[in-house]
Amino acid sequence: MARRAFISGISGQDGAYLSKLLLEKGYEVHGGVRRTGGSASSRLEELGVADAVVLHDFDVLDLAGVQRVLERVAPDEIYNLAAQSFVGASFEQPIHSADVSALGTMRLLECLRQAKAGSRFYQASTSEMFGSADKAPQSESTPFNPRSPYGIAKLFAHLSTVNYREAHGLYACSGILFNHESPLRGVEFVTRQISLGLAKIKYGRQPVLELGNLGARRDWGFAGDYVEGMWRILQQPEPDDFVLATGRTTSIREFAEIVAKTHGWQLAWRGEGLSEEGFDSASGQTLVRVNPANIRRMDVAETVGDASKAHGTLGWRHRLELEGLAEMMAEADARRVRDGARYS
Repeated sequence: MARRAFISGISGQDGAYLSKLLLEKGYEVHGGVRRTGGSASSRLEELGVADAVVLHDFDVLDLAGVQRVLERVAPDEIYNLAAQSFVGASFEQPIHSADVSALGTMRLLECLRQAKAGSRFYQASTSEMFGSADKAPQSESTPFNPRSPYGIAKLFAHLSTVNYREAHGLYACSGILFNHESPLRGVEFVTRQISLGLAKIKYGRQPVLELGNLGARRDWGFAGDYVEGMWRILQQPEPDDFVLATGRTTSIREFAEIVAKTHGWQLAWRGEGLSEEGFDSASGQTLVRVNPANIRRMDVAETVGDASKAHGTLGWRHRLELEGLAEMMAEADARRVRDGARYS
């Protein structure tokens, strides 16, 4: 009999890539989606797996509803990817972010504790829990110091997962994932802002790309690689937590340069601070400007992860390097803009 997986937040980037991976491994895949005005399956459709998964109305704010769905599906593995996942929005909606990302996870864990069903549980933790870390790179032993309501909520969920594992014997694990991107990334995230914005400039749909802190540095990998790490975490004999990262840090400025090069531009820089702008060195065309409204409050200057434990225990390593990731995203958004396709 095929193993059965349930993915909360299946309509997001990670949910789509994880669905594809699990289906290829022979799983029966179920997913939870909130009732919204938009399409819950657009990313699944883009990967060609929408017809192969079973979708359920699911809201982590509704304890009784969560319990009903889990009882009906009876999954062998649960991947909790549901969250309010945009750091900037968490400053504007801190209570909602906490209710979804923190208490939403505890509702799932409590349902598993009460049901005693034996499902293996994966919690999507995040490098944002490290915040302004006191050392680099960050590993599983690095102290947490979150700098946003999102990071704080995720830390609550992470520690709750540890607590339910240790206090109640649940097979409950967390993957502490550093930034992972793809052509399916939401348009509110800076990598997609860059790939989509420069594509729009190329095809005359907007005059310039406005960004925030160009010097912020992140450890960016490919989401398709990271979902394999999620799966491997739940295949271990004993539950544990793992950092997934590339170990390489790159600035927003440098990421924009790689994407621009895909379109035939050589991005150069002039000015400083809020007056800095990027331009094509051949034509002189201004492509990038700094907009103060896009600068995140209490921004973390740099993140970079140490995935040595995942390398040794899981046999997991990222495969796609940053240059290939940026080019993939640039080409996908160029096609979307050129063809008038959906951007998000």
